[in-house]
Amino acid sequence: MKRVYPPYGYDCLYKDNCPHLNFLSTLWVFGEYERAHEVYEEHLRIIDVFRDRLDDTMKRIRLLEKENEELKAKNTALHRRQFKANKKPEHAVSLAGRKRGAPVGHPGWFRPEPARVDATVHVPAPDRCPHCGSGPLVPGEGIREHVQEDIVIRPRTVVRRYVHKEAYCSRCGRSVVKAAPDELPNAPIGPVTKSVALYLRYRIGMSYRKVEEVMREIFGLAFVPASAVGFDRAAAKRGTPLYEDLREKIRASEIVHADETSWRNDGTGHYAWYAGNADLALFHIDRHRSTDVAQHLLGDNFDGVLITDRYAAYNGVHARERQTCLAHLITRARELTRELVLMETRDTKAEAFCDAVGRLFSDACAAGGDLLKGKREWGDAPRIEKQLRATLGKICAKPLKYKPAEGLRTFLTGKDRKFLFTFLRYPGVPPTNNQAEQSIRFLVIMRKLMFGTRSATGLKTHSILPSLIITSMRQGNDPRKFLETLLVSDTMTAQAALYRNGARAP
Repeated sequence: MKRVYPPYGYDCLYKDNCPHLNFLSTLWVFGEYERAHEVYEEHLRIIDVFRDRLDDTMKRIRLLEKENEELKAKNTALHRRQFKANKKPEHAVSLAGRKRGAPVGHPGWFRPEPARVDATVHVPAPDRCPHCGSGPLVPGEGIREHVQEDIVIRPRTVVRRYVHKEAYCSRCGRSVVKAAPDELPNAPIGPVTKSVALYLRYRIGMSYRKVEEVMREIFGLAFVPASAVGFDRAAAKRGTPLYEDLREKIRASEIVHADETSWRNDGTGHYAWYAGNADLALFHIDRHRSTDVAQHLLGDNFDGVLITDRYAAYNGVHARERQTCLAHLITRARELTRELVLMETRDTKAEAFCDAVGRLFSDACAAGGDLLKGKREWGDAPRIEKQLRATLGKICAKPLKYKPAEGLRTFLTGKDRKFLFTFLRYPGVPPTNNQAEQSIRFLVIMRKLMFGTRSATGLKTHSILPSLIITSMRQGNDPRKFLETLLVSDTMTAQAALYRNGARAP
């Protein structure tokens, strides 16, 4: 019978070199056997770690593949648009080290004396001193002549010689004169020319050189582009009080549209802001695009209905009511639909969601337009809002896998959903911010044609003058005549000329 265990006290002669183990030591072989189990367990643990890492890596790869697919679809959709990216040329030269102005030694430019005088205006001596306001003044014997060249709205210039009677101011200790009704003292170019130049610049959108060319070729009146810059500065200085008053009127308005776009000033990124309505327009160019700028325009407690896109900076205005632009949401839904169609893996639920959102807000805009035009009774507004909210709730009931679409769904169901249908609760409020988009379009075109501004003074003039010109137009006035009034009249007269029927209140 074969024994399982050796007898007690048995000592194998071959334990150090067993012939059955290739003459290896039995103790060493048994030790290796025991250690092999530990190594095997360690290998199993290593395999488990690598398997977990591999699973995580595969998940990451699938996620990146999905993101890459989304980005490719978005990039393709962007390239299919009808405009090109605004990129700075690589060969653009920086002007940081170049001193502005004419080169050293360049001869100055002086206006030639007019060859004719079309009219002579005799100006009586002033009764009161234009500097200190004291009077009566002592009549003097001296005569001071001033030749001013101006244009009429026809292809020729008119030159007027102003002959001023002098008076002596005992308080100032000097002879003084007063200006004629249409005269700009000590200015060789008259207010009509300057108002037309300002109109061509800030209403038509011409560059300074083109304005100079129009004046020279059509009216025969020559000046350098730098003179047109001087017209801007003079008009902006006189229009600053009206601009500040206009901002207060915007803050007191019941309905205000607001928007912003990019701007360039001396190669640095800025932002052009707009706030206005059907009667008023206010532009402001600022370095920042923050809540502080929105509060600078509208205040921090705007007691009206503010119509904007989804930009969060307007939250600091704390408007009484807000209306989110539905046109932006329709555009966003269509963009997502174009991206989804281009993806290799179709997400039918996300596509159906975006299509439903676009149709819902298109119907809402149509209903809002009918209410504004009087095609629907205002009493139908609560019922329309209830129907729209119920439909929106059904559309946004389930979450989506496509992250951009899910982001839109989250917004439509978030805290800002109360701003979607404000136009159905307040008469006269439109469902879109198209008014602001169209208003700021002028500065967008000017930015593309003239590449922005180059100084802080330029920022100021390009904020003040477009605001006054467009406000004058919305008030039903002739902006060119208003600019002429602004140049020759006091602040109160210019303010009366700015608003409808001479009113000074909004």
